[in-house]
Amino acid sequence: MSHNARAFYADYTLKGSDLSVEGLKIMRAVLLYILLLLGWSHSAAQAEVFERTLANGLKVVVKEDHRAPVVVQQIWYKAGSMDESTGTTGVAHVLEHMMFKGTKAVPAGEFSKRIAAAGARENAFTSTDYTAYFQQLHKSQLPLAMKLESDRMQNLNLTAKEFSKEIKVVMEERRMRTDDEPQSLMNEIMMSTIYQEHPYHNPVIGWMSDLQVLTVNDAKVWYNRWYAPNNATLVVAGDVKPGEVFALAQRYYGAIPKHVLPARRNYTEPQQVGIKRLVVKAPAELPQLVMAYHTPTLKNPRQDWKPYALDMLAGVLDGNESARLNKHLVREQQVASAAGASYDSTSRGPSLFTLDATPSTGKTVQDVEAALREEIALLVKDGVSEDELKRVKAQVMAGEVYKRDSVFYQAMQIGQLESIGLGYQAIPVMLEKLRAVTAEQVQQVAKEFLQDDNLTVAVLDPQPLSGKPIHQSGGGSSNVR
Repeated sequence: MSHNARAFYADYTLKGSDLSVEGLKIMRAVLLYILLLLGWSHSAAQAEVFERTLANGLKVVVKEDHRAPVVVQQIWYKAGSMDESTGTTGVAHVLEHMMFKGTKAVPAGEFSKRIAAAGARENAFTSTDYTAYFQQLHKSQLPLAMKLESDRMQNLNLTAKEFSKEIKVVMEERRMRTDDEPQSLMNEIMMSTIYQEHPYHNPVIGWMSDLQVLTVNDAKVWYNRWYAPNNATLVVAGDVKPGEVFALAQRYYGAIPKHVLPARRNYTEPQQVGIKRLVVKAPAELPQLVMAYHTPTLKNPRQDWKPYALDMLAGVLDGNESARLNKHLVREQQVASAAGASYDSTSRGPSLFTLDATPSTGKTVQDVEAALREEIALLVKDGVSEDELKRVKAQVMAGEVYKRDSVFYQAMQIGQLESIGLGYQAIPVMLEKLRAVTAEQVQQVAKEFLQDDNLTVAVLDPQPLSGKPIHQSGGGSSNVR
């Protein structure tokens, strides 16, 4: 998961402090890896996926999974904070909140009440790249979910009264999740430092100065601009038949007119020309160091190889108890109480490879930075062994298989890939390419990207606590109601 997480996912990372448990996990991972090598994952990822595009441009993707009488409906709009204009940051997230404020047919608060009465759960999230809404419920209730979701796609009742109340909720959310969260605050300032021109420099929740002046008209403009069937993907996964889903989609969504969408600017970030450093002072218990390097994202799943090698590089450094950072920095050198690495290969914009660490008692951020640099130098000089890479592949690939146990995650993966332009057809290709990564490629991307001219170093300098609780769990870029 990237340090500036762009979507809402459950954490499936394999962890274990007991060596016997860890050993069992590794054995299980190896067995799954053998299955993957035999092509099991390819057929599993490809099995029973159907798509149809309605006349109004709404793309409908159906993934069958008949293990339980449950269905997930997700509607994904290709509009996130990166599409906002200067002065209206946060409007995508505010509109997400307003989507629960009712239509003429479904008064404010009724959407959630009707979904809950059907024994279902529902929520929404906003990211840099997209905004999505979902319901998980018994398969017999899919028509209800479609009726409610399609109604608010075209009939949202945006009033100044409801907006004035909800914007206060969002501002308080910002205070709690960012202003009072030292790691989140550092992450926000770091992102605004890393990106000079790309809109990823703006926080998803918006700058407070913009939230204070946003109006209901800003939300209306955003809604009318982006909330259209031809800017959305409907994903339905679970115990369903594709033909029935397509018929329901046509019934409830088919009459919504398409919009003329505005042209999207293709943002490029200038090449960084030297190391950047920043220190964030905030009330906190512990210091933290983050080292973030510019990296490419996946654009052509079949031809690209560097994003896959970066995924494996992150696995070499982090991902399980025996990975290098935990083994060397935490257990052996005891210079850090925690250390990790992350990389996100899939997004509409650029990406980062991040290293982070919390110094152990008696150690400093300078100590952990030096230790992290030693790990990088070792990778660049000696690379990784074939045996180490095999273990990492087993871990990474097994994690992908475990994730597919969840119908919700299956829908999430389809929706995300459709929303960023890769398409769900990339799923088996990505697995094949991950399996094909070589040790030489891992060494090469470490050498190419983990360089100082490409680096931003952020330090959290803890200040005395004021008496109120300070959480250091980190924030991330996604905002869930």
